Amino acid sequence: MIGGERRKVTPADFVKAKKRGHRIVMVTAYDYYQARMADEAGVDGILVGDSLGMVVMGFSSTIPVTVGMIAHHLRAVLNARPRCLVVADMPFMSYEISREEAVRNAGKLIKMGADAVKVEGLGEVVDKVEAMVRSGIPVMGHVGLNPQRSLVTGLRMRGKKAEEAIEIIEASKALEEAGAFSIVIEYTASEIAEEITRRLSIPTICIGSGPKCDGQILVFHDLVGLNPSPPPFAKQYLRAYQLMLEALTLYVKEVREGLFPGREMYWSMDPEELEKLKKALDKRKIE
Repeated sequence: MIGGERRKVTPADFVKAKKRGHRIVMVTAYDYYQARMADEAGVDGILVGDSLGMVVMGFSSTIPVTVGMIAHHLRAVLNARPRCLVVADMPFMSYEISREEAVRNAGKLIKMGADAVKVEGLGEVVDKVEAMVRSGIPVMGHVGLNPQRSLVTGLRMRGKKAEEAIEIIEASKALEEAGAFSIVIEYTASEIAEEITRRLSIPTICIGSGPKCDGQILVFHDLVGLNPSPPPFAKQYLRAYQLMLEALTLYVKEVREGLFPGREMYWSMDPEELEKLKKALDKRKIE
C-alpha cells in the first residue's frame, strides 16, 4: 500500500506514487466485506462507484443512481475502516447544474468520511472541479468513456479518431490545472492513455485503456467473476458467480432432503429443564 503499512492513504500519496514510479491499484467496493477484503489485499484506493447501479441495483446503466445511494454504500465501506483511499463517485446530475450544487453534494460525501470524490466529463466539468478543490474537496477526474453521458455518446471506445483524442488529452490537462489529484481514463485507445500519462504530473488510473497508465482499477464484481457478463477489458480472477450458485444449489438440496441443519448445528435443553417444561405444558392442558 502506497501510504505505508499503518498509515492512511491520502490524495497526496497518489501524486507521490507517480513521482516514485509506484503502480497504483484501485478497485470498486460497495459494502463492508468488499471494502474489508480490498483493504486486506493491499489496494491503494477504493472507489464507491456509481457502477453500483448496475452490479448492485440491477439497473441497465449508472444514470438512475442518486447521491443517497452513493451515501448508503459509502457508509458501509467506511465501516470497514480501510487504510486505503476511499473515493466516492458523484452520480449523474449531482454536479452538472452549477458550481454551488457540485460543492454542496460533494461536501455531503466528504463530511460522511470520503477522502475524495470523482466526477465524469471533459471541459464541461472543469469549473466544477476547480470550485470543489477551492472548497477543500479532493477531486479525481474521469475522462474517455463517460457512462453518465451514454444516452448522448453511447458506450463505444474513445480516442480512435485524432480529433476526439486531442479533446480528451486537452481536457485531462485542464482537469489537472483545475486541481484534480488524479484522473481515471476509461475504455480509451491505449496510445491516448499513454500520452496523457506522459503529459500529466498527476497519476492516471486506467480501466480498459492499456498498461501505460500509473495505475489500474476494476469493478469488484467483474474481477471476482460475480458479473456473468463482464466488459471486454475486465479480467476474471475467480468464478464467484458459479461458486456461489453451486453453494446455494447445494443448500436448497440439503434443506429439502432434511440434511440441513446437521446435529452439530443446533442445541438442546438440559434434560431436567426439558422435563420441567413437559410437566408445565401438561398442566396447562388439564387446566
